Amino acid sequence: MPSFNYITNEEKEAIISYLFKLTEEKRRFVRPAQPQDVYRNVPYAMNGYNKFLSPEGYPAIAPPWGTITAIDLNTGEHVWKTTLGEYPELKEKGVPPTGTENYGGPVVTAGGLLFIAASRDGMIRAYNKNNGKLLWEYKLPAPGFATPSIYEVNGKQFLVIACGGGKLKTKSGDAYVAFALPGKK
Repeated sequence: MPSFNYITNEEKEAIISYLFKLTEEKRRFVRPAQPQDVYRNVPYAMNGYNKFLSPEGYPAIAPPWGTITAIDLNTGEHVWKTTLGEYPELKEKGVPPTGTENYGGPVVTAGGLLFIAASRDGMIRAYNKNNGKLLWEYKLPAPGFATPSIYEVNGKQFLVIACGGGKLKTKSGDAYVAFALPGKK
């Protein structure tokens, strides 16, 4: 995190006085610390993330561009792996699932359902946690770049996801979408 180079010496003194409850008399003997910004004279600066993209705007590496992987934490072995997310325009052309860049994580229910949104295509998906089989998917009003939450009310389980979108040139939103999960039979 960068330092606050724009704060004047007078403002620094005021902050120090406030924090340490210094009186005017005590303040005369306190010399504010001078920040040592070793990067001030560096001839380059960060101006954002530069992604390696193809001329069409897709990642310039071989797919998959987004995956979800189940790992057995007792053995470290990969149990299953599948692509996560799709580009609808590539799907229409018959391109196999490529996955997309993802932001957000999964949740797993006690009944063995793994829910995740996270992908730029705006879908929320449910997988079988044991084998990775896609069981259900639903188009959200905007991508859910968040980890869903599971909660229970009066014995009924619910799942909720924030649909903010806005990243990766996607539609922005301000909705929370909740789903009631099927009960035990």
